[in-house]
Amino acid sequence: MSFVSVVIATRNRQALLAQTLDALAVQHWPRDRFEIVVADNGSTDGTRAVVDAAAARPDAPAMKYVFVADPGKSHAVNAALRLAQGDLLTFTDDDVWPEAAWLERIAAAADETGADFVAGRMAPVWETDPPAWMSPALYGVLAIPDNGNRRLPMRLGMNEHIVPVGANMAVRASVVGRLGGLHPELGKLEGSLRTGEDHEFFLRMLHAGCSGVYEPTALVRHWVPRERLERGYFRRWLYQNGRDVSRLETAYVASMRHLLGIPRYLWRQAAADVWSLLFAAFSGDRAARFAAAVRVVWFGGYLRESWFGVR
Repeated sequence: MSFVSVVIATRNRQALLAQTLDALAVQHWPRDRFEIVVADNGSTDGTRAVVDAAAARPDAPAMKYVFVADPGKSHAVNAALRLAQGDLLTFTDDDVWPEAAWLERIAAAADETGADFVAGRMAPVWETDPPAWMSPALYGVLAIPDNGNRRLPMRLGMNEHIVPVGANMAVRASVVGRLGGLHPELGKLEGSLRTGEDHEFFLRMLHAGCSGVYEPTALVRHWVPRERLERGYFRRWLYQNGRDVSRLETAYVASMRHLLGIPRYLWRQAAADVWSLLFAAFSGDRAARFAAAVRVVWFGGYLRESWFGVR
């Protein structure tokens, strides 16, 4: 049976973090076979007290706390990884509630398949009803992608569209030892919508020959606050993500055929998105229209970074 480390990076979310730790306290996994490592990325609230209270419970698993002054989620995660003792490293967030069988199922997927990494399934917990323009096509922005109910293999050239996210994934410690942690120039930073740390690590694993598995029974529920259900948030996030992905693809997929410095498949996708936008506008489908419009915004961010970004 694997010894599992659960890594959580947090900043000023003591109430949500408490609920995450509550969910981890009732896992169907032996208490002596997992630990929780909380990396506090400069919190000024009661985060430390929340962790101490959770650790003081009679039935609590081993718990470690580290304060990380360097701003950025990637710095926090990397500090936690240096403390983690597990041979299987699992990742979740401070606004996520893992189901009771989460550790059991994510470890089983790794053991049964021999995979180097596991991507789990996400489900939303909406603070308020989603607006009429919301659709599953936009769920990736909210880190609640649902990739179906079948276990799927993942490797270079197969199911690469299933990108593990830091709210629900696992990686063997030997892989992190070989490839290193998250890229410090990527990842969430207060006051920005910077992304890409999970995607970059995923690409790094694939190009190093690692294989993974998507495990739908390893389920967590992700809090979606009302302030993220604004169209402006989606436009800003996708524009920034387009820029981030441009930098990643320059590093990892340079062999693709390009036109004007942009992969040809993206020109085809952009043309299809414009057509979808026009069709949705004509048909009055608000959700499809907005989804197509923000995909065009994403492509604008990709163009901006590819043509004018600093390399």
